[in-house]
Amino acid sequence: MGNSRSRVGRSFCSQFLPEEQAEIDQLFDALSSDKNSPNVSSKSFSLKALQNHVGEALPPEMVTRLYDGMRRVDLTGKAKGPSENVSQEQFTASMSHLLKGNSEEKSLMIMKMISATEGPVKAREVQKFTEDLVGSVVHVLSHRQELRGWTGKEAPGPNPRVQVLAAQLLSDMKLQDGKRLLGPQWLDYDCDRAVIEDWVFRVPHVAIFLSVVICKGFLILCSSLDLTTLVPERQVDQGRGFESILDVLSVMYINAQLPREQRHRWCLLFSSELHGHSFSQLCGHITHRGPCVAVLEDHDKHVFGGFASCSWEVKPQFQGDNRCFLFSICPSMAVYTHTGYNDHYMYLNHGQQTIPNGLGMGGQHNYFGLWVDVDFGKGHSRAKPTCTTYNSPQLSAQENFQFDKMEVWAVGDPSEEQLGNKSILDADPEAQALLEISGHSRHSEGLREVPDDE
Repeated sequence: MGNSRSRVGRSFCSQFLPEEQAEIDQLFDALSSDKNSPNVSSKSFSLKALQNHVGEALPPEMVTRLYDGMRRVDLTGKAKGPSENVSQEQFTASMSHLLKGNSEEKSLMIMKMISATEGPVKAREVQKFTEDLVGSVVHVLSHRQELRGWTGKEAPGPNPRVQVLAAQLLSDMKLQDGKRLLGPQWLDYDCDRAVIEDWVFRVPHVAIFLSVVICKGFLILCSSLDLTTLVPERQVDQGRGFESILDVLSVMYINAQLPREQRHRWCLLFSSELHGHSFSQLCGHITHRGPCVAVLEDHDKHVFGGFASCSWEVKPQFQGDNRCFLFSICPSMAVYTHTGYNDHYMYLNHGQQTIPNGLGMGGQHNYFGLWVDVDFGKGHSRAKPTCTTYNSPQLSAQENFQFDKMEVWAVGDPSEEQLGNKSILDADPEAQALLEISGHSRHSEGLREVPDDE
């Protein structure tokens, strides 16, 4: 650890472009000239100066972590401890490592943000750092009004989904013996720099979240930060207020699993709160609308759902492809992708006598990984031990569950076909769905213009 630290310090060279370095220098000048921090050299700045600059944009504990990380940077390899204040060289090196550095440089800074001592840190210290980091992302995006329509923390007290997402990020950490950091029994485990470096390398959200906290917290290099694929724009056509099952952390987690071209916008297609507890309304609002995310909350407060990679259609056959996946949000966050065992990705049917009627993803008839029954408000998640299609466990609290809340969001941009081919029946999705379900043709269909690719 000491040799690596010294090597990184002595070989440091700012990785910023000239115009970026000018922004960094300008911020340092502002911090080091803070008049409310007496007895500080003009060539350094204090914690008070950083706190004054950031204000309420970041939680106090994250500001302190960042400051401590900076003053613990040793560019000579000879320092016996952290400096009293942060010099320009320390500040530039810290920003360079955190914003532009490789996994080794980022892990070096994370270790310094966690502990003043050299050597390994406890897993519980990494857990607390990760929770602080995730919480700071929600805090700063909310403060800067960049949640793009989504909500942050609503209730007073700690945000439970901060802990849930932090636990998910930590679950990908591999300890020295190859085991995963799962469960409280590992919290006293030692994590050395190699473990942290490997974690940063394999879990991109760590670096992304650090960039959000610094760029939006310090208001620096914001042009280099693209939030459009991190937090999708939320579109809800209804005039009245609508509170989603999902908060911004849940959306960021699911959104990261989608194809990149579909991450910038989520448009509400169906909500049981707005459109009623009706399976035919569900079918009418989600069919032929492109890729979408379905999510529901059962009566035991488990939140889960699935991503449909292509348009839903009412038909007796399975549909979709291997880009589909199931996911859990609460009580834990996880994504379950295809196994290759079968192609039972998506299923939507109604009005049949001999096969199930409802919406399903994964598994097989009567044993779906996720099933919403035609008797809306009922469903099942059957996995003994896991779903054959997605290798997912039981997602709901009870195998046969009941729910009141369900939402379906179209992701990405609608196709020209979805935008341009409008029938009079499109104004009444329930009538449209009932026609399809009953097997009758839609006579207005002939009035549509034929797309160029047909």
